[in-house]
Amino acid sequence: MRTLLKATLDVTAANRGIKDGSLPKLMQEMMEELKPESSYFTTMDGSRTCLIVFDMKDPSQMPTILEPFFLNLNAKVELCPVMNAEDLRKGLQELEHAHHLMEA
Repeated sequence: MRTLLKATLDVTAANRGIKDGSLPKLMQEMMEELKPESSYFTTMDGSRTCLIVFDMKDPSQMPTILEPFFLNLNAKVELCPVMNAEDLRKGLQELEHAHHLMEA
C-alpha cells in the first residue's frame, strides 16, 4: 500500500547525528530499504522533517521502518495511506459506480 511516512526529528538528536555522521548514514540506509516513490526533506514546526512515500507491503514492516527513527533520532513518526492522482481517479469512479447501485 502506498504509504506516507512523516518523521519529525528531534533537534538535539539530529544535530548529534549530523556531527557524528550517523544521520546521513541512517537516511541512506532508509532510502535503500524503502525504495521510496518520492522523498522530501524540509522543516515543520521548527524541526527537520522527512516526508517519504513508499510501498508498505505488510504492517509487520512497521518496526523495522520506524524504530531507527525512534531510537536514533528521537523522532515523532506518523504513517498514513495515501493516493496518487491515478488512485484518486479510480476511487472516484468506483464511488460513482457504488452510488448508482445504492440509488437503484
